[in-house]
Formats: sequence, C-alpha cells, structure tokens
Amino acid sequence: MSWISKRLELTPAHFVYLILSAFLLLYALFSALIRNRLHLSEPPLATLVGIAFGPQGADLISPSQWFSDDITQETARIVVGLQCFTVGVQLPKAYFSRHWKSVVMMLGPVMTFSWLVTAGFVYAVLRTKIATALIISACLAPTDPVLAASVLAESTFSRRVPRRLRHMLSAESGCNDGVSFPFLYIGIVFLIEKTPGDAIKEWVLGTVLWQCTLGLLIGLVVGHCFNRSLRFAERWHYISPAPFLVFYFLLAVFSIGIGSTLGVDDFLVAFGAGYGFAWDGWFAKKTRETDLPDVLDLLLNSSMFVYFGAIIPWSHFTPTEFTPSITPGRLVGLLILILLFRRIPIVLAMKRFVPDIRTYREALFCGHFGPMGLGALFLVIEARAMLENGTSIPDAHPPKHSAHKEAIETVWPVVCFIILGSTMVHGLSVAAISVGSHYNRKEGERAPLIGAESEGLNGMVHEGGGGESEPSVSGDEDPDPPDH
Repeated sequence: MSWISKRLELTPAHFVYLILSAFLLLYALFSALIRNRLHLSEPPLATLVGIAFGPQGADLISPSQWFSDDITQETARIVVGLQCFTVGVQLPKAYFSRHWKSVVMMLGPVMTFSWLVTAGFVYAVLRTKIATALIISACLAPTDPVLAASVLAESTFSRRVPRRLRHMLSAESGCNDGVSFPFLYIGIVFLIEKTPGDAIKEWVLGTVLWQCTLGLLIGLVVGHCFNRSLRFAERWHYISPAPFLVFYFLLAVFSIGIGSTLGVDDFLVAFGAGYGFAWDGWFAKKTRETDLPDVLDLLLNSSMFVYFGAIIPWSHFTPTEFTPSITPGRLVGLLILILLFRRIPIVLAMKRFVPDIRTYREALFCGHFGPMGLGALFLVIEARAMLENGTSIPDAHPPKHSAHKEAIETVWPVVCFIILGSTMVHGLSVAAISVGSHYNRKEGERAPLIGAESEGLNGMVHEGGGGESEPSVSGDEDPDPPDH
C-alpha cells in the first residue's frame, strides 16, 4: 500500500479534472433521457455535484484553495457574456423590428418593479439599509441568460411553449444583465459618493451613457463589421471550415474583452455583437447543422454551476456581528417572497401591454421563468468590489474596517442563497409542470409515460402567427406577422 500511495497524486486540481469530467460524461450519456424524459436541466444537477464534493460534502473540491474572487468574477463574465452573445445570434432575423415593444415592456416596467419589490422584501425581512437592499435587489432583478437557456433550449418541454414566448424570454435574458447595471449603481453611488449631486452625475454619465449606451452601440458595430469580414473571407475562400465554426466563440470573447477593457457594459457589448453579427441570418444558415452553442453550454455552464455549488458560503447564512438579521429562516422566507412576487404580479398586470403575451396562462409562465443565476453572481462580486475599493476589481480579502462593512458582509451570502434557491426551483419546475399537465388531462388523453406529452401547454396560443410561425433561428426567411 505504501508503494501505491507514493505514486498517487491526490491534489485538488486532479480531483477537479476527475469529478467534473465524470459528471459531464454521465450527463452526456443520458442527456436525452434527463432532458426529454425526466425534464431536468444541467444547472441544478451541476450545483448538487458541487455541493456533494465541495467543502460541505466530501471536501474533494475546495475552490478557496486555488480560486479567488477576481477569478470567479472573470469566469462568470466569460460564461454569462458568451450566453448573451449566443442569445443575440440565435434570435430570429430582424427580431426587434417586430417584437421591440414586448422586450421594452419586460426590460422597463417589469424589471423596475422586480428591482423595487425585491428591495422592499430585503429591507423588511433582513432589516438592512435602503441602499444595501437596492444593491441586492439589482443583482437579483435580471433574468439569468444561462439558467433561461437551460430551460428554453431545444427539448420536448420547450417545444410545448410557443416560440414567440421562448424568443421573448431569451431576448429579455440577453439584454437585462446589462440593463441591470444602472439599477446596481443607484445603490452603490449613493453609498460611496459624498453628495447627491455627485451621485446623480456619476450615475448618468458613467453608468447610463458610458457603460450601457456606448456598450450596446460598440457591440452592434463590432458584430456588423465582423459579419462583413467573415462574409468576405468565406466568399474568397480565405477561411477554412474549422476556424469558421470557432469564429463564433472567438468573436464572443473578443466582444467581452472590448467591453471589459473600455469599462463599458460587457454583457450589452456581447449581446449587441451577437445580434449585429447575425442580423441578416447569413451566419445562422451556414451553421444550421452544427451544435457549437450546445457544446459550449454543456462544458462552460455546467462547469460553472459545479463551481458555484462548491463555493456556496454556508457559514455566512447565520447571524454575525455585521449581519445580525441573516438567519436560515429569514433567508428561506425571503426566497419564497421573491419567487412569488418579484415578477409574477407585474407580468400578469402588464399582459395587455406585452403583445407577445396572449393569455393569462402565458403571463403566469413568463412571470415564473425569471431565474436568478450566474449573472447575479457576477453582479454581486462587482458590487462588493465597488464597496471595498471603489473599482470593479475585488480585494483578495474583505477589509476589516470599512464605512460600508454592513453592505459588504450582507450582499454576498444573501445573493448566493437566492441563486441557490432559484437554480433549484426553476431548474426543477419544468419537471413539475410536465407532471402536472400530465395529470391535468383526462385519463384516456394522457401519454403512456408520465410527463411524456408533446402537445402545446394548455392555456397558451400555439397557432396563427403568435405561436409556431416565428422562425426558429435568425437564418429562417419566414418571419411571423408584425405585432398588432
């Protein structure tokens, strides 16, 4: 045994290679069964793997030994930015010219309500300062594109949802992680600026105009320019097939790099670049038979949720000197309030103003599917860094003495707990809806297997321009009629 033990290299990195690849291999082997029969998505399963093998489980994966907050932040930036780029590429051709009103309603009134009502719950339940509650709610207001993609991606369940709803929720998730920055910085600037005038000036000039507006414009220009460049290279046979496919991933990372270097909104740059790159449908036609986005999703998104499961700050879910109101019971109560009232009431109330939502059952569905995930993880690290040192780069260790100590100690555990709850609830709700719709049918109309129905979900409009006539990818040439 001693001879064998000398040759074993039981290092944390080697355990990560082994456990992560084993999980992905098992998931790949049974992916069709898991997605189309059990109606489960990768994020909740990956999170459970991270918890099981992390410090609170087998303790084989200990990210704190070899990862820091800045690496976590940059990894989340790449994963979320890539998903925002993917959303922009996969939207139907000229999507916003027909559906701009629906997306604006979801990004405007719906997101603002979500931000304010979540801040109210945080303030009331956890007894924080108002600015701290606004920062936490801004992290949780946007719909996470990674979790949304795991639910809305091509599967037996997603085909039961009208395409117009899937596209609207995807477009919303691709935009609103970037749109959340103005909400995030309202709370931050009022904490760190000395006067209200300085705070308002910094928010308007630095956040709204520089980060968001300029970021989106840069993304659209970059995407359009590289669309033309790739067309030229392909027409004259200057590019080979393999680089042609990888171009998608490289452009996504390039757009994120531009955004982060210039200090503008990375996610809006990535989304704008994806939409500008695929605006005419040419690239989607050329890559229609490839599954590159799905491959990247499986590798990057699943890996990131395993990592999140391993870094969940369980010890911070109990009261401390600076967070006396954080208890497991209060966090669970806050999670329930957020899941029930963050989006559902406002989407139901705004139904008549959102052309793509035709029935109250559709409004309920869209109100429920507003998951909080890796986007919130990135935003909370960004917020914590701004509170620690006034920059977007987090300190290696939180400062022992700070004027914002209460906010610094509060935002991280609260947002992580809500991400955990949302990942589980939204990731498992597809299975719950599928089983519920199975038993909601008369006995003779049920599928042979539980949850194996393939017909459209009840209470939704599936025909007549608002359902399945929307092109499935930007390269299709049969757009649905304009909204009326």
